[in-house]
Amino acid sequence: MRTRIHGGPAEYDAGGGFRTWYIDLTNTTDATCGNIHPVVVLVDGKRALRPEQPRLEFYDGERPRPVDFERTEQDENIGVLGAPASAAKGAEAGEAPFPGFTVAPGATLSVKVRLAVTSDAVANDVVAHAAVVQRQGDDGDDGDWVGQSNDYRFRILGEGEGVLEGEGDSEGVGKGEVGGKDDADSTGGRDSADASGRVPDGIPFAEELARTGLHSTRGILAATAGALLLLGAGLGALLVARRRR
Repeated sequence: MRTRIHGGPAEYDAGGGFRTWYIDLTNTTDATCGNIHPVVVLVDGKRALRPEQPRLEFYDGERPRPVDFERTEQDENIGVLGAPASAAKGAEAGEAPFPGFTVAPGATLSVKVRLAVTSDAVANDVVAHAAVVQRQGDDGDDGDWVGQSNDYRFRILGEGEGVLEGEGDSEGVGKGEVGGKDDADSTGGRDSADASGRVPDGIPFAEELARTGLHSTRGILAATAGALLLLGAGLGALLVARRRR
């Protein structure tokens, strides 16, 4: 599942309105892919962003659905589109459970999302990316990792840092947008996707996330935290080796 984030603004005003961006899901196979759930990961430079501060919603048709974030031991904030916790809240409000996205063979589905940040968030630089899991089985206890997006970088503006004039309204995208045609195949330098958009096997984040499935959000968080820790240790060792050479 080739995955790309695009169309988002470069800046968010803390306490401001929702800003819109998109997660494109392209099915590169000859079979229909169902039960697709993007997993949005937010990593902020100061590690000060709390899970209740980003307000993310995704659109299921014309209906926005909320995404709940949880924080890992490595201070990333992770939200699953259509996670059980969010689905339970939707059921209380009389909404039908979200079954995941379905993408036809060779087709691209553009998932509209919107993000706002609460007024108590500190000025900060944030990187967002989306991993993609395909839920397996009716009970959702298992899943396959099927894709990972480019990085989307933005800044949270604190008090005294206004959003640039003309950047777009609370639901639109203006001068500060990132992504677009020029970076359609970009992976943001985060992974080594080949020309087909597939990420090679052996990436800890991908393997652990796939094994957890989507039934337990805490399982996803625990596995992701461990995988990212392993990945960080590997990068650190590589840097030490380069310095010695």
